[in-house]
Amino acid sequence: MRVLLLGANGYLGRFVADRLLADPAVQLTALGRGDDADVRFDLATGSPGALTRFLDAVHPGVVVNCAGATRGGARDLTRHNTVAVATVCEALRRSGCGARLVQLGCAAEYGPSQPGSSTAEDAVPRPGGPYGVSKLAATELVLGSGLDAVVLRVFSPVGPGTPAGSPLGRLAEAMRRAMQSGDGELKLSGLGVQRDFVDVRDVARAVHAASLSAAQGVVNIGTGRAVRLRDAAAVLARVAGYGGALHELDAPNGYSSSAAASAAMRNGGVPTIGAPRPSDALTEHLGAAPYPYPDGCGSWQQADVRTARDRLGWRPRINLEESLADIWMEAACRI
Repeated sequence: MRVLLLGANGYLGRFVADRLLADPAVQLTALGRGDDADVRFDLATGSPGALTRFLDAVHPGVVVNCAGATRGGARDLTRHNTVAVATVCEALRRSGCGARLVQLGCAAEYGPSQPGSSTAEDAVPRPGGPYGVSKLAATELVLGSGLDAVVLRVFSPVGPGTPAGSPLGRLAEAMRRAMQSGDGELKLSGLGVQRDFVDVRDVARAVHAASLSAAQGVVNIGTGRAVRLRDAAAVLARVAGYGGALHELDAPNGYSSSAAASAAMRNGGVPTIGAPRPSDALTEHLGAAPYPYPDGCGSWQQADVRTARDRLGWRPRINLEESLADIWMEAACRI
């Protein structure tokens, strides 16, 4: 099976490439803007006609689109996340290759969810920011294209290579600086949100499974379990061997970092929903925009992952503690 991978050099794309290359039945061709792509092509500015000619020449059986932007203004996000997908869909419609399209979407398309709920694929999307809007528009283009296509709505990917600008990436960097300077106190803010963290290697497995399946429409990719960022911070501190105090500006009263760490330990290192929460004062901000919800997803997101299980035969395998250990390993190399 020949697979054309778009965005192979991105955070998700690198792991998807590794997973596909591990399958001896897959012949992989990478298309992107970088010099190390097999073919250089900018989806945001290239024409559908040029991409069609390439598709007809390569004749892939599957096209996987991991390309896109997570940061920038509305114009840039629309260009890289929506216009680029319109180009892919139009090229596939024109081409005679008949390739299946696996599009990577994101949980930001849903927007805020009711605390305690699991979001299923039939939920009405209400994205809370330009990124989610641009990705939702791309999903609608794919679903309305008439192509053999599936959209994987990935919740909060974590693990090795986690971008430094992401909440967990910033947390690891803050902890690294504290340990390097010998600070006995780590002051943080923005840890009250709860997200469904899924390891990037499990995401890559889901892409592989979707490439081989007949599933169409939208499929959530997550763990089915929301975790507080502050609880993830307690586990990261234990993994890192950080013995200092974690202090937080916006924590509920009565929350202690030691209680959170103890709860995580009792759960095998994985934070529990509703675990005790740390208190005191914090000053370092982990969001990319004004706290509390820089991703436009509100205080809570948790995936309903039954469709992935039933239609892709996929389940997450890597727990959050292992993901955090890999994030810390990379941060620790800079100490």
